[in-house]
Amino acid sequence: MGQSAEFGRFLRAMRSRLAPEDAGLAAAPTARRVPGLRREEVARLADVSTDYYTRLEQGRNIHPSRSVLASVARALRLDSSEQAHMNDLLENCAKSPDAAPLQTVRPALRQLLAALGEAPALILGRRTDVLAGNSLAFLLLADFAAMPAAERNLTRWVVLDPAARMLFRDWESVAADTVGALRTDIGRHPSDSQANQLVGELAVDSEQFRQWWAGHHVAARASGLIHFHHPIVGDLDLNFEDLTSPDDPDQVLRIYSAKPGSPSADCLSLLGSYGAAPASAPAGAAGDIVPTSTPQTPTGKTSA
Repeated sequence: MGQSAEFGRFLRAMRSRLAPEDAGLAAAPTARRVPGLRREEVARLADVSTDYYTRLEQGRNIHPSRSVLASVARALRLDSSEQAHMNDLLENCAKSPDAAPLQTVRPALRQLLAALGEAPALILGRRTDVLAGNSLAFLLLADFAAMPAAERNLTRWVVLDPAARMLFRDWESVAADTVGALRTDIGRHPSDSQANQLVGELAVDSEQFRQWWAGHHVAARASGLIHFHHPIVGDLDLNFEDLTSPDDPDQVLRIYSAKPGSPSADCLSLLGSYGAAPASAPAGAAGDIVPTSTPQTPTGKTSA
């Protein structure tokens, strides 16, 4: 599958979601056979010929200028994340699929995880793989360190694990954003064979994933608020911040925090008291690093 073909599919998906009135056009007098704008309408809004825009959607081997891409983005009402993804799809030409290099985490970053003992924190890598995390993160979310190496992936867990559906009070929103983050990553690394295998697995096992993936949803939120219902401490409202490593833009430090003095802060503190050890419990992307300890719930079972 050529990257130009994926670029064309993205344009068609973005076009199909727009009604004429959304784009500032007069509403059609009769119902349309297919949803969204017509190609000629997008071409007119982008100030390009219909033939040229059609070739873009067909994935022809053409090289639009930045100004043309910006015009198309405006015509399709793309936000900044969607526009960046569109550019990635065009610029990152696909190569033959190959094995992605092993993802490693710098020792200093692991030390930072341990220092963040009172705040749940994860290190996410390519494909939203969970590369490392502290004990409180594994108590809050799931014990990724105890999972088989191939299953230590945030998107896979959020979409497929029933425990995740119970944990997030707004599961659909969280899951859709996580899938969108995976799509953003694949736009930057189209030749990643492991990513394509992950997408195939999720598409087989989840109807909702198939719908989100077909809609080309893109998400690149670096912060936000997530509502939890934890099986041990109940409801929490936690902010998250994603900090990108300057040495490796494919690695992100995600930190969850509660407003000081809030009930959520009390719940997070209570959850921390259940941790078996305060040390960082890293997870190895390829199974080469094992956790130093496994967080335990009061019943002795691994937390979820």
